[in-house]
Amino acid sequence: MSRIRAFTMPKWGIEMTEGTIAEWMVKEGETFKRGQTLCLIETAKITNEVEAEYEATVRRIIVGGGAGEEPVGALLAVFDEGSHSDAEIDAFVADFKPAEGGIAQGAGKGGAEKTKAPEPAPAAAAAPAPEKQRIKIDTNRPISPEALRLAEEEGVDIAGIEGSGRGGRITHQDVVKALRGTSAPSLKGTVPVEADDLKVLASPLARRIAALHGLSLQGLTGTGPRGRISKADVLALVPAPKASPGTIGTPEFVAGENRPEVVPFDRVRKVVAQRLTQAKQELPHFYLRMSASADALIAMRKTANVVLGSKASVNDWIVKASAMALAKHPDVNVQVHGQEIHRFPHADVSIAVASPKGLVTPVVRQANLMRIDQIAVETRRLIDKAQAGKLSMDDMDGGTFSVSNLGMFGIENFDAIINPPQGAILAVGAALRQPVETDDGDVAFETRISFTLSVDHRAIDGAAGAQFLQTLKGLIEAPEDLFG
Repeated sequence: MSRIRAFTMPKWGIEMTEGTIAEWMVKEGETFKRGQTLCLIETAKITNEVEAEYEATVRRIIVGGGAGEEPVGALLAVFDEGSHSDAEIDAFVADFKPAEGGIAQGAGKGGAEKTKAPEPAPAAAAAPAPEKQRIKIDTNRPISPEALRLAEEEGVDIAGIEGSGRGGRITHQDVVKALRGTSAPSLKGTVPVEADDLKVLASPLARRIAALHGLSLQGLTGTGPRGRISKADVLALVPAPKASPGTIGTPEFVAGENRPEVVPFDRVRKVVAQRLTQAKQELPHFYLRMSASADALIAMRKTANVVLGSKASVNDWIVKASAMALAKHPDVNVQVHGQEIHRFPHADVSIAVASPKGLVTPVVRQANLMRIDQIAVETRRLIDKAQAGKLSMDDMDGGTFSVSNLGMFGIENFDAIINPPQGAILAVGAALRQPVETDDGDVAFETRISFTLSVDHRAIDGAAGAQFLQTLKGLIEAPEDLFG
């Protein structure tokens, strides 16, 4: 029996509350088959392709591509398995109600329209201040909009202004300096000294300062040897100078405008900010730090890449070592759900990736059972999907531990924030050449990597975290054990 079907905003994961139609892959009136891609839906961190589960015809698209966020359960389109009339489709849309308890109940576009609080009437605008008459300036020279506005208002000829901005661009400060003009010194020749002052015992500099300021040395008591009048004696009588535009000295600095570029949070940044703030405030973090020699691992990596024909990075080896250490220490390989601790026999390692949508953490599943070349292929696949914005919920869900590496940026060490419900995250620093004491007491250089383990103290004790790091260090410094 043919029927009319509602296509609503799906719910992927317990934390999803809304999504956006990024693009429709079918059009109104088009018939699609089972397995055909219907649309792309963006959530806070992923873009998923939605495939048809049956064959039907698109009769009505309620929410267009890029139309904004819609709550879970909102009506997005209407599909027809038969040949119903337009009136029946209209009636279906008008009568549509989201599933009982759905987020979009009473708020979807297919049902009741979203209601907004009435906007208050705008207050009466104050009378604008009269604008200065502007003289239009036509020029091909690079000049900032504010500088051009000021030059037109003040009638400044910009032909004689030398721009101080990039590529000779005239800035607002350049125009302000042109308005002040230049001050030239007025040379008057030698300073006349009163004949009576020549009879007074004073230093030449004291005489000159007194003549410049019109001061008489008669009657002035000197503090120098034999009552000689010094520079300090005369300066004590000189009044404090008053600033004037014509004063010769350090030029006045005029600060230009410093307007910020306002960038609102996108959906991913909102979710990341909310989750990280919640994690930092609610989880009792503590931190364990350790460094390990990486020379043997770096040498092993070069050999293994040739033998296996892979392109495994140092981070891939750290993921492998972390996964094997987690398998030996299941007390660290945990998730925390309310009052319960979930311990896992295998390590599903989340790797922190910077994507165009913000920080994402796709999961390398059961990494402790994978070979290093398999880990390299899987991490490359996940990184490529993240950078293309095509990670699915299956790629993101269910990690038991996270690795965040900023070493490629030269960061020596840092403290990472735990990614709930996981119980720990490993922060990896840069590989640096450092001096160390050898067994015979000499000093030699070796490559060392610093690790900081952020731990949720509700689920993991300090001793358990320390034992995990000790095992990790052993695997890093003896990488042949990673093939065991």
